[in-house]
Amino acid sequence: MKKTVPDFAVHKGGTPMVVVTAYDYAAGQQAQAAGVDAILVGDSLGMVVLGYESTALVTLEDMIHHARAVRRGAPDTFMVVDLPFGSYQTGVNDALRASVRLVKEGMADAVKLEGGVHYQDTVRAIVSAGIPVMGHVGLLPQTAAVQGGLKVQGKSSEAAARILEDALAVEQAGAYSVVLEAVPAKLAALITSRLSIPTVGIGAGAACDGQVLVYHDLLGIFDRFRPKFVKAYAELGVTSVQALTRYALEVRERTFPGPEHGFAVKDEVLEKLY
Repeated sequence: MKKTVPDFAVHKGGTPMVVVTAYDYAAGQQAQAAGVDAILVGDSLGMVVLGYESTALVTLEDMIHHARAVRRGAPDTFMVVDLPFGSYQTGVNDALRASVRLVKEGMADAVKLEGGVHYQDTVRAIVSAGIPVMGHVGLLPQTAAVQGGLKVQGKSSEAAARILEDALAVEQAGAYSVVLEAVPAKLAALITSRLSIPTVGIGAGAACDGQVLVYHDLLGIFDRFRPKFVKAYAELGVTSVQALTRYALEVRERTFPGPEHGFAVKDEVLEKLY
């Protein structure tokens, strides 16, 4: 049975929550078959699926399209969908409209947005509308240029204090969980201990209440870059290229398709055609 928001509270200090991204029907199927606790349809799809240089180019329509595909593959798994850049920065009303669309059209169970203190009212409004919110603090990929790029955050006392403040603000606004991205493990452990809602780490150490990784990273499919915090559990990118290379060779040598890959027809059916 698909989890609901109250079910995630058991991960606070308990068995870590398993979250993985997915962007299409097949990945959704595989994630559900693996028994993950939740799927995140992340705007990281802009880079690993659409080939953009950053997540900032992803549109709300992109998110809805991919979320619907994932839902068809994973009908019984809790699904969180990212609010893309530009869909909530322009005001609470825009954020509400985008969140409603992700639920109604994208079939999301919850939405995720980046930011803390500055988006406290936005989180509160979405939650008040009956839509669960997952927060996201630390490294914020949508606006990473402001933070100096895709770098570890919270390495100074001031920066660490801001991330803690952001996490607390998200919790106070009613978020049911919060992602901590690319922050030192000790800081993530401190934040986790201060919050009553589960934390989900990505590059934030083992003390978080759960972990999330990008599907293409953990399967070794995306090779443009590999963050330090990624563990590749397979190298399917290499395997795929090898398979495609073999296919191309066999087609050119006429060894594929073989007789076993075709369909037979009686000779008399074709006799009149000659």
